[in-house]
Amino acid sequence: MKLSRIGTSVAMTAIAALTLAGCAAGGDTGSTDEPATGGDTTTEGGAELSGTLNATGASSMEKAQVNGWIPGYAEVQPGVTIQYTATGSGTGRENFVAGTSEFIGSDRAFKVEEIEENTFQPVCAEGSSIVEFPSYISPIAVAYNLPEVAEQINLDADTIAKIFAGEISNWNDPAIAATNEGVELPDLPINAVHRGDKSGTTGNFLAYLEAAAPDVWTHGTDDQFPSDLGGEAANQTAGVAAAVAAGEGSIGYLDASAVGDMQTVAVKSGNDFVPYSPEAAAAVVAGSPLEEGRADTDVVFDLDYTGVEGAYPIVLVAYLIGCSEYTDSNVGAMVKDYFTYVASAEGQEAAAAEAGNAPLSDEIREQAMAAIDQIK
Repeated sequence: MKLSRIGTSVAMTAIAALTLAGCAAGGDTGSTDEPATGGDTTTEGGAELSGTLNATGASSMEKAQVNGWIPGYAEVQPGVTIQYTATGSGTGRENFVAGTSEFIGSDRAFKVEEIEENTFQPVCAEGSSIVEFPSYISPIAVAYNLPEVAEQINLDADTIAKIFAGEISNWNDPAIAATNEGVELPDLPINAVHRGDKSGTTGNFLAYLEAAAPDVWTHGTDDQFPSDLGGEAANQTAGVAAAVAAGEGSIGYLDASAVGDMQTVAVKSGNDFVPYSPEAAAAVVAGSPLEEGRADTDVVFDLDYTGVEGAYPIVLVAYLIGCSEYTDSNVGAMVKDYFTYVASAEGQEAAAAEAGNAPLSDEIREQAMAAIDQIK
């Protein structure tokens, strides 16, 4: 891995609220001496914690949160209630800026200028930096609905960009046929489905298009899909999945955890067409450097979408985001403990079993733990 520094809904909006039995023992909630990897408790001296954490953000990590991390953490700290609402990354970041979410999940990290412009109060203490670390690495699948086509369809970056820019509008277009020799493509209009809400999934997908098809995709990389390009808008990951599944001829981009049994594109990477998989997506992160100019608590990757031969190139790295210092020390202790569980091997395995994401490598985990350890 190339590391440049070390250390430190409209369709199915989900509200995960686990109210867990058990009372806290009122012990010490100070920082850990060393990162935990899962077990009976993660806090210093075996202390139990008590309270509620309210979080919002990325719908891509909904399954990881609701079915993996939150119930897994319940076995570690039964006195803590974690409420995670899948609002989408953009709303989650807005909530954290406003101080209404005590931590968030986001399919992209805050930009450096956004961090400089905001204090993240009243949740964060005055002068606090923020903690961001990769918690969820997953492919962004390109799913389509062509029941009469048995073969997996191959697409390169230029063709994907032209489809979502509205420049290719029929499935039997010569550009699609060129990468699918022998496949009988239907004479059927393409319905390109995109996220209607602000989403880091959109930002990552468009960043891939800009990097891999720069002559075609000239529409920016904002978290909001360009409204002037047409296509069908659907809110949140579940909404895109439902829209693609409901309409023959549809195609859309979404976190792979929501694909189910839908058909998916094999994407051109180097000389090959690569189907999505957690391992192929993780290879992109492994070959990417950390962004320069960030605090030690801000572990953010500068993704290389085109330079890793044979990797699945459309990938998102979703971050958990909190404060390095909280105005409420008990909130800080709970966030630190939960983040430690999420980054642990046990937590990553719990999420992967439910959402199919790629567990963090030992190197990324070491980076994340170093950042989490500074929370107070």
